[in-house]
Amino acid sequence: MTAGVHRRLNALTGEWVLVSPHRLARPWQGETDTAVSDENVAHDPRCSLCPGNDRAAGARNPPYATTFVFDNDYPALLPSAVTPSSDGLLVAEPETGVCRVLCYAPHHSLTLSRMAPAQVRDVVDMWAAQFTELSARPDIAAVTIFENRGAMMGASNPHPHGQVWATSSIPDELAKEDTRQRAYWDAHDRTLLMDYLDQELTLGERIVLENEHFVALVPYWALWPFETLVLPRRVASSLPDLTASERDALAALLPRLLAGYDALFGVSAPYSMGWHQRPARATDAQHFVLHAHICPPLVRPPNVRKFMVGFEMFAMPQRDLTPELAAERLRAALG
Repeated sequence: MTAGVHRRLNALTGEWVLVSPHRLARPWQGETDTAVSDENVAHDPRCSLCPGNDRAAGARNPPYATTFVFDNDYPALLPSAVTPSSDGLLVAEPETGVCRVLCYAPHHSLTLSRMAPAQVRDVVDMWAAQFTELSARPDIAAVTIFENRGAMMGASNPHPHGQVWATSSIPDELAKEDTRQRAYWDAHDRTLLMDYLDQELTLGERIVLENEHFVALVPYWALWPFETLVLPRRVASSLPDLTASERDALAALLPRLLAGYDALFGVSAPYSMGWHQRPARATDAQHFVLHAHICPPLVRPPNVRKFMVGFEMFAMPQRDLTPELAAERLRAALG
């Protein structure tokens, strides 16, 4: 693979990433975060997400036994909006939508990395059901399902949970990926991500984990040091498109991959994970391939984090650790 300083094109967005492998030798004298210790608390009476507990806005959680979904008590989106005024270059538009909280399990400390595949399958089914329900609404253009794990990633509650934000417009990241995938389909009559996956499987150096239906890899253009991309082995544009055996395979791969992060960093690993699925109102989605991005902030275990500042904010993303070396270290952590 390419050695020395170079930049790599993100085929999904059309943006570039600067890779500077020689900088791995520099000493670190910046900020380190306190390592997150593992806990094993089944129920926390102070937790607003545990079964039977009161939430801050006054509602009480039911005694749920598997997954639990509720409308966020403090949503970033509302079902109605006042049309803002615009003036020249000062442009604003109304945005409406729905924000929900998705509790993975009643156990307060049961992260996805510690769940059995059968329990993760319940989560996969919940994700698919939320996409089906919300994408069918005429006021919804996109459904973004994501998880911020750990205080380092801004999670306000340690109880394992994710979120779904359904918006009346298509967010920028999904719009860029949809545009690039559609353009590739129009030019080649094939899907960008299936062609990319075929190339990665042939090379093998960035593959982290795989099974019959899914592959996890460090993308060639990864921004975050140990970022991974989770891809199906066939074209599926959304989670509801997955067969029962594919859902089982995803439920088996995800906890193994996330447990690999825990092993690599020696802590309950922080990360942001997000699913990109077809736009909700898409009348044709043969070009779009479902995928998940998993982005841990750590660059060195257990608590040295990557900051997207300076050049990254004002020019382009930059990384020191090559994706190939990141994949090698993740494979070693998986054993």
